[in-house]
Amino acid sequence: MLLCCGNAICQTTQPVEKWMDYIEELAENFEEDDERIETLFSDLSFLAENPFDLNTAGEESFKRLPFLSDLQIEEIIGYRQRNGNMLTVYELKNITSLDWPTIELILPFIYVGDTENRLRSLSAQNLLKYGKNEIAVRYSRTLQEKQGYKPLPDSILQQYPNRKYLGEPFYHSLRYSYTFDERIQAGLVAEKDAGEPFWNSVHKGYDYYSAHVFLRYMGVLKSLAIGDYKASFGQGLVISHDFTPSRNAFLSQIERRNNGFRRHYSTNETDFFRGAAATLKLKDFEISLFYSFRKLDANTDSMYITSFKTDGMHRLVNERNKMGIVPTHTFGGNIRYVTRQITVGLTALGYQFENYTVEPQPHPYNVFFFRGNRNTNVSVDYQFRNRQLKFFGETAMSANRAIATLNVLQWTPASYASGLILYRSYASDYQSFYGNAFSQNSTVQNEQGLYLGIQLTPVARWKISGYADFFRFPWMKFGVDAPSSGVEYMAQAEYAHLDRFSMYLRYRYRQKESNRATDNKQEVDILPDQQHRFRYQMIYKPTATVASRTSFDFSFFDEKSGNKSQGWMIAEMIGWKPLSIPIQTDLYIAWFNTDDYSSRIYSYEKKLLYVYNTPSFYDKGTRLSAVVRYFLTKKLSVSAKIGWTHYFDRETIGSALETIDGKNRTDVDIMLQWKF
Repeated sequence: MLLCCGNAICQTTQPVEKWMDYIEELAENFEEDDERIETLFSDLSFLAENPFDLNTAGEESFKRLPFLSDLQIEEIIGYRQRNGNMLTVYELKNITSLDWPTIELILPFIYVGDTENRLRSLSAQNLLKYGKNEIAVRYSRTLQEKQGYKPLPDSILQQYPNRKYLGEPFYHSLRYSYTFDERIQAGLVAEKDAGEPFWNSVHKGYDYYSAHVFLRYMGVLKSLAIGDYKASFGQGLVISHDFTPSRNAFLSQIERRNNGFRRHYSTNETDFFRGAAATLKLKDFEISLFYSFRKLDANTDSMYITSFKTDGMHRLVNERNKMGIVPTHTFGGNIRYVTRQITVGLTALGYQFENYTVEPQPHPYNVFFFRGNRNTNVSVDYQFRNRQLKFFGETAMSANRAIATLNVLQWTPASYASGLILYRSYASDYQSFYGNAFSQNSTVQNEQGLYLGIQLTPVARWKISGYADFFRFPWMKFGVDAPSSGVEYMAQAEYAHLDRFSMYLRYRYRQKESNRATDNKQEVDILPDQQHRFRYQMIYKPTATVASRTSFDFSFFDEKSGNKSQGWMIAEMIGWKPLSIPIQTDLYIAWFNTDDYSSRIYSYEKKLLYVYNTPSFYDKGTRLSAVVRYFLTKKLSVSAKIGWTHYFDRETIGSALETIDGKNRTDVDIMLQWKF
């Protein structure tokens, strides 16, 4: 069933947005990378609202979708070249390497448009007539009063100023975006978090502002960024602002494919550059240069930086005292040779903190951390490929001559089978402030590992995937007072019967070592923690407008010191998106029962576009949520979500200044979107 509206855009009706489920799975597996997952969710939200034409999109447009492999992208473009323009998005079923679950993931981001579409000139008339504008305004708050907003006597606040938030108890953001096909992007983002002052004696206005102009594909100028932008080169050993998930059911996501620059259109207040960047394309060579100047949040002692603050929160006096303290200059470049079979790139990056010196408090675990005023990283990245084999990787060095390397061999003998081997070795003293690569750590440092992944479609409608990751940390870590090691396994079986019924069963096991206190309080043991997670999900679509999703989660956590905990959650979601009424609704209900935080369960519930939040629950309770989106006109829509959580075994919810007295928490989120 197709819906056709203005600009000849035809998109499918999707009562269940599977790509949002995909993001929630990432949130469960990569808690330490929450900010970058939020950026990925924001990017995909914008793309879902502004899909690209299946008949005119190039390779780089398809690479923006993390669900597609290189082989799948090649076969989509090859099919189009052999058979001409597609008439509907469902022609993708004719491509051998695309199964129905993958097609469902990409449907929100593509459409089949005007077959006569051509590249328009960059005249003022065309920019005004054919440019697309979008404004999104969001407001949200928790209805129950939290501890940090309760009134306190002035005498108490003078003595303890950090016992009360400085701002109002609501979240508010504003986004504006302008796009002209794929060549011009401009935007503005403004945001305040709940608790940050918006309009009072402390501060007037938003807490965070971001703006950008981004140009692409103008002769030899491949890209030009002015304002806020993201940079990524190689496999992330030197620089990557992107979140490219690694340990999951999609083998294609091991490789980081966003080489170059992209606009920053997110409320992520940490992972971006502010300045200018450009890439020139000269035949098979690409030359990139960039510069950034930002003032970073940090904990300082005189002119020494003891740690950087990266959560973007400025609600309390002590948080605002750390705001925008450290002036940071970052500069670098990349030279790249690119052909279909061979890619080789050289990256160099330097950064310095003016008069400040990084000097974290000395502890045995951070003896190899960066200390100083400036640092430099260089790397070479490479890729060699043919139809079945692909070898890629990156090797980098920091100013102290420490080495980090990551190398991958991927084999795809047929469209229904793929496997890979990944080896990484990051020296304990390798230092990269902007590094963000495949790892079990949150930094590119102190890790060695071997990862094996496989994906099979043994028979029609079935897909089997799995991985095993063996890793060790040669030096101590925070909370682990000795070298340690661990393993992680995942196995998943997925079945899909066309677009009416699908299900999957997933098992994940993870073992890591950590400190455990002994009877002698002067000593600790290093013991393994084991975590088992099971998830079963079934989606059934009785009609083209109604879908139901049933899921069951089970978690078991085992500390070898003797502590054990377990938990479960059962959930049901109903989505309704009628063809004749401009409305979409999603209802969600869940029951959870866990022993403690270690066995917590994540809630896979519908979100508003641009609103990234995947809550986890523990103890005993129920969760209800409802999402409604109504189109007042073709260009104007309002979305709302209400979520209510009730605990059976608590008298308070949250901790510290986020504490709520009582058993209930209710959150309300409203968004207004206008396209013109």
